[in-house]
Amino acid sequence: TMHIQVNGAAIYCYTGGKAFDAAKPTVVFIHGVLNDHSVWILQTRWFANHGWNVLAVDLPGHCRSEGPPPASVEDAAQFIVALLDAAGVQRAALIGHSFGSLIALETAARAPERVTHLALVGTAYPMAVSDALLNGALNDPMRAIDMVNTFSHSMLAPPPSSLGPGTWLYGGSRALMRRVLASNTQANVFHTGFKACNDYANGEAAMAQVQCPVLFLLGAADQMTPPRATKALTSKATNARVVTVQAGHALMSEAPDATLFALRDFLLPAG
Repeated sequence: TMHIQVNGAAIYCYTGGKAFDAAKPTVVFIHGVLNDHSVWILQTRWFANHGWNVLAVDLPGHCRSEGPPPASVEDAAQFIVALLDAAGVQRAALIGHSFGSLIALETAARAPERVTHLALVGTAYPMAVSDALLNGALNDPMRAIDMVNTFSHSMLAPPPSSLGPGTWLYGGSRALMRRVLASNTQANVFHTGFKACNDYANGEAAMAQVQCPVLFLLGAADQMTPPRATKALTSKATNARVVTVQAGHALMSEAPDATLFALRDFLLPAG
């Protein structure tokens, strides 16, 4: 793990247990609303052990990262470019989930020469958030966390043998969200993130500017960002593949292997 100074704030990046090596290709993992780097735990460790630098960031104002939380997708994209600069990374693959997918998309549009691959996991555009969830995130966040987790999981427990006995996807995700919310007493990162998703209006224009290969990695049972809600983006993508796995919105924990294999096959050339 490492802390990197970005815009005057100490930013935490999980590296998958390996030291950063400038000679290796780099992949940046960007989490969604009320998440942190830990949602990528299997995928980051695999890439770190297969020849990649991993930078799985805690977005500013989230958990171990200082600074104000990004109030818009555009602000967050500027942060990702600044993170690459601060880490001394010229070109990187970007993998983003949910809110993070919009951030990765906008980054690839703003700095196409810096992005080698763009993977949009559990994505949609527009990423509309209901008034009930926006209000809940602001005024009754614990109830809103329960609502989000009900919508985010296609099952309340994992399928047999997928993650080992004692795993409770719904409860684990809910606990993570409570921890992320409590990590910032200055700002409501829940409402800030949801509002940023809801306000983002540049998706189609951004996709038209993307120059690298694109992966849409979608959950067949996703109720938060249903696969059908990607049509605006897939219609604008010139070099894209779509992979759908049997999962809800929390693809990385509900279908960890299928998610990893889709990312692996996208980032690693055959053979």
